[in-house]
Amino acid sequence: MNTAFGFSIKSINFDENYHPSETTRITTNFANLARGESRQENLRNTLVMINNRFNALADWDNPNGDRYALELEIISVEMDIDVKTTNTAIPLIEILKTNIVDRKTNERFEGIVGNNFSSYVRDYDFSVVLPKHNEHKAEFSTPADFGELHGKLFKCFINSSAYHDNFNKPPVICLSVSNTKTYHRTENLHPVLGVEYQQDENSLTDDYFGKMGLKVRYFMPANSVAPLAFYFAGDLLCDYTNLELISTISTMDTFQKIYRPEIYNANSAAGKAYQPSLKHQDYSLTLIVYDREERSRLAIEQGKFVEEHFIKPHQATLEQWSAHYTL
Repeated sequence: MNTAFGFSIKSINFDENYHPSETTRITTNFANLARGESRQENLRNTLVMINNRFNALADWDNPNGDRYALELEIISVEMDIDVKTTNTAIPLIEILKTNIVDRKTNERFEGIVGNNFSSYVRDYDFSVVLPKHNEHKAEFSTPADFGELHGKLFKCFINSSAYHDNFNKPPVICLSVSNTKTYHRTENLHPVLGVEYQQDENSLTDDYFGKMGLKVRYFMPANSVAPLAFYFAGDLLCDYTNLELISTISTMDTFQKIYRPEIYNANSAAGKAYQPSLKHQDYSLTLIVYDREERSRLAIEQGKFVEEHFIKPHQATLEQWSAHYTL
């Protein structure tokens, strides 16, 4: 099988002047904030929250709590189905890259790539494939090959020259914990990631990211109220510096407070045994305007868009490539 997929990478700053491109998923965390009348205020408030969280965690040699600032880049990945032909590139993935600014030393250095994870094919899997598979079934299940194509496309990108030419370390993706699982606090305490939680069985998202070659661990950082799920390929605790890890925590903890305040902006912290719930009533809202119902509806529309413009037109090529793809 000689099909060669090519990848191209584009970058745009995520700041108060950010406007989503036409190929950006509008349900993506950062894109969703940049829409509507409150867009600039949303973006400004979000960036302030991220910087405040970063400095609260990086509190050594930082007496005034203002030593560091984060700059965020939105990394858009397009894939060429046929590198020999033009105009076959399709938007595949969007992730965030953090850059750390040390105001005391005037240094600027790279943080972590990954953080947020946006994928059109994942929309298709969860909003089209999964509902159709379970339409007339009494008990929920997943197709035998669920997530296989998406996982292989992701691994193909991570192992491509495009990735290695632009990024020095494997990605770390940070998501919300599942509201269908129970998490148990352990005795393991990391100086930055915080206290580790474990669960008895994988969630659907854990299995899906497993097919992308990513393992998962759950940590609740200091002054957080719920654990975050960290998906990674290597050694989460050893491969990244403290400041790199803080850049991910501060960015994604902020997003989760906005999008899942019932869990991440609750007024009480997770206990020894913790089951997240979006029906939890004792929580605080941020100043960020966000329409969660619209986001759920648009995810279905985007999944159908992928089916029509990517999966169906290239189905034979994708199936043949996936059947033969190995690292």
